[in-house]
Amino acid sequence: MLKALTELLERTLGGAAPEDSAERRHAVRVATALLLIEVARADFSEDLTERDETFRALKAFFELTDAEAEMLMEEAGREADRAASLHGFTRRLHETLTADEKLAVIEMLWRVALADRRLDKHEDHLVRKIADLLYVSHADLIRIRNRIRGEFVRS
Repeated sequence: MLKALTELLERTLGGAAPEDSAERRHAVRVATALLLIEVARADFSEDLTERDETFRALKAFFELTDAEAEMLMEEAGREADRAASLHGFTRRLHETLTADEKLAVIEMLWRVALADRRLDKHEDHLVRKIADLLYVSHADLIRIRNRIRGEFVRS
């Protein structure tokens, strides 16, 4: 099953696919949504605020309708249930996304992790691991976390 998913990602994100292809965009969306869902699940408690933040982030980042964002979350949830590792997803995102897009993904991950107003050690570890796999600097990782944490404290 994981092999089939990896092959799909390689086909859709590999060098042969045009940069703006619908398949590439979809694979990037699924991989991003899967990471957000995994962060929400990391504390072993799927909180409604984390789910709402995941929905909002995907909708805004990818400019989706409510129905499109819901379908993306359902598909990514199914993929997350089957995935044995995040490395394939993060590797493809690293190879595909710009530096600014990677920072935006890290911001979304922190927003999901902090949506319930507390940062569980498992969520923190997973966001840090994903940042490492996306080659996001530690300084950027902490800067973004502190900014998001500050926004949640003020709200």
